[in-house]
Amino acid sequence: MNISYNWLKRYIDIDMPATEVADALTSIGLETGGVEEVESIRGGLRGIVIGHVLTCTEHPDSDHLHITTVDLGDGKATQIVCGAPNVAAGQYVVVATVGTTLYDGDKEFQIKKSKIRGVESFGMICAEDEIGIGSSHEGIIVLPDQPKPGTPAAEYFGLTSDYLIEVDLTPNRIDAASHYGVARDLKAYLDCHANRTELHRPQAEIKPDTMDGALTVSVEDTEGCGRYSGLTIRGVKVAESPKWLRDLLTTVGIRPINNIVDITNFILLGIGQPMHAFDISKIKGGKVVVRTVADGTPFVTLDGIERKLDQRDLMICSAEEPMCIAGVFGGLESGITLGKLASGITDTTTDVFLESAWFSPTRIRKTARRHGLNTDASFRYERGTDPNATMWALSLTAALIKEIAGGEICGAPIDIYPQPVKPAVVELNYQYMNRLVGKEIPAETIGSIAESLEMNATARTPESVTLEIPTYRVDVTRPCDLVEDLLRIYGYNNVEPGTELHASLQLKTVTDINRRLQTLVSEQLTAQGFNEILCNSLTAESYYEDLPDYPADHCVRLLNPLSADLSVMRQTLLFGGLESLARNLN
Repeated sequence: MNISYNWLKRYIDIDMPATEVADALTSIGLETGGVEEVESIRGGLRGIVIGHVLTCTEHPDSDHLHITTVDLGDGKATQIVCGAPNVAAGQYVVVATVGTTLYDGDKEFQIKKSKIRGVESFGMICAEDEIGIGSSHEGIIVLPDQPKPGTPAAEYFGLTSDYLIEVDLTPNRIDAASHYGVARDLKAYLDCHANRTELHRPQAEIKPDTMDGALTVSVEDTEGCGRYSGLTIRGVKVAESPKWLRDLLTTVGIRPINNIVDITNFILLGIGQPMHAFDISKIKGGKVVVRTVADGTPFVTLDGIERKLDQRDLMICSAEEPMCIAGVFGGLESGITLGKLASGITDTTTDVFLESAWFSPTRIRKTARRHGLNTDASFRYERGTDPNATMWALSLTAALIKEIAGGEICGAPIDIYPQPVKPAVVELNYQYMNRLVGKEIPAETIGSIAESLEMNATARTPESVTLEIPTYRVDVTRPCDLVEDLLRIYGYNNVEPGTELHASLQLKTVTDINRRLQTLVSEQLTAQGFNEILCNSLTAESYYEDLPDYPADHCVRLLNPLSADLSVMRQTLLFGGLESLARNLN
């Protein structure tokens, strides 16, 4: 999970450096793989300043060059030869000084003192595309105001850098697969370690602009779709997203597409709820139906591949045909956005239907494996999203669309939720926790940490506490889960070694003797210059296609493989060795 430091600060008040944030996250179980500074413009406009053109005369040996003198705020008049047709005296311009590095795609070049047709030049007056703030090359940038000469261009254009924090999530921590989820965990850590801060939960309210024009929704498979929330917005203007939104998405590796698609991705990565936006003109019959279809039904997905649907696949359909494999992948003609992929939301789209739903994790996981598909949406749905967050996400998405793309909300939001999910209730015995941890932690400390993790205490006795677990924490259902969650915030480093050592003594068995011999052989070979390699016992079935020595029909297949690359047991060590060679060479 890629986390933007600037995005994170939208949800939590922190002033600690990004590296310290990364260390704190690692200590509470959200291990960080690294911190990287990300510049919205490559080079950060270093060495580029605002200049005031004092004089401008024609070059004596050219019909298009001009000789200018420019005030760069250092009390001197710097001579610069400029070839732009629109340069003139009195202008306030952007100047790359001598020594500045400019970038053009993968290429870079440095501004040097030079002679242009016999006239010395000490810098370059820049166009938009030359410094990366736009694409125009028709002429130099002429600033509309009169900023102070010498002002850094980064300061004038409000350029800010960001930091990308790579968080390596474990499969059980899907609640942290968003910026708000990470901020929530970080607040718990700071509160526990005497550095209390504020968490900002974004809020918005849905108010219909008109009661006409809303689509209808029917959920026929309530086992597969436990909650379905939807909203119709008409009259939107699809265009480029504002800079702040493009910058945040770009930092975490998402290519901005248009304002509607970008907003759904912003909500997905912001609070962790997948949002789907349909182009209403492509919803036949003006109705959305959540159901299954007949076994073997052909369906062309966004990647252009025709797939045969299974009767267990949950589908989002119009009144006439399937539009989307629910929670996994969109159809080529449906006009739906799913994670990083989008289809149908174009410059001509004017009306959209927003979907915010909770689907059965088991159903989504099996469907994704059956079809070999993996998307940002399926990644979250199959691990368990929060069923009580669908309306929250829908409200935030609708408010952003109205703010950025305009439009009217048609009718009240649809919210089909036949069996509301209640928080899990776990009783924690203090003595059990102390025995498991190896240290006596005061009940007051346990209560404080539980509160910071948004766990509500419903009952207390001198021996135990009963806690309601938020529905977004799908992994905490037992006392041992609760101990692990409390301890990661308390800090493993705060559990001192005990004064007793417990050991179990056994006789040496045949297994021990064989293992000792294996280790001896390994050490001897290593001493002679050999390298030891250990590869996965699982491998890709594709390696064995058309391979006479190791036929594909001899493969032992997994019933529920993690991926197509780990779908069968290996028949030979060859392919694992070649994979390691390729990885190391790369």
